[in-house]
Amino acid sequence: MAKDVCEVTCIDEEKVGRVKNKLAGENPLDVAKVFKALSDDTRIKIAYALAVEDELCVCDVANIVGATTATASHHLRLLKNLGLAKYRKEGKLVFYSLDDEHVKQLIQVAYAHQKEAVEA
Repeated sequence: MAKDVCEVTCIDEEKVGRVKNKLAGENPLDVAKVFKALSDDTRIKIAYALAVEDELCVCDVANIVGATTATASHHLRLLKNLGLAKYRKEGKLVFYSLDDEHVKQLIQVAYAHQKEAVEA
């Protein structure tokens, strides 16, 4: 028998009720979309780059991740559509940044956690 599974059923109704009530007011699918977007290798690199530098043009992002500007634009657009990034146009250049401090913190915490896990 697996060691990481309860051997008997024992439900803490109070805790379960609190969590269920909190979940009822949330939309886990929207949160899952955020993590799904960031689970892509290229997009997490882009998000990290934007966490390091407050703003980067599409050409810079493409160079950082080793992609074409078309590929970088595609990934940046997806991040924008999910509310993780925003952009501004200046002449012929388009600059992207993370949408807000929460997104930046999410990226930084994820990288810090991974670094700790590797070092442990």
